[in-house]
Amino acid sequence: MIEVTRLQNIKLVLNADLIESIETTPDTVISLTSGKRIMVKETVEEVIQKIVEYKMQCNTLPTPKNQAHPPRG
Repeated sequence: MIEVTRLQNIKLVLNADLIESIETTPDTVISLTSGKRIMVKETVEEVIQKIVEYKMQCNTLPTPKNQAHPPRG
């Protein structure tokens, strides 16, 4: 879950896994898989950073393809 701020200064917590896209129009608009669109004060970069931090906290970021897994036993 990530916390963002609506344009009316209302805090909102979103499930980051339901975010389909983020765009600047010039406000930041988050589109969810449900079709709902939310305008927020944070920049696209700030929202992305929040998502990355959340995924790292949950340990759900994929391993980079160029990083080899340690050899097994």
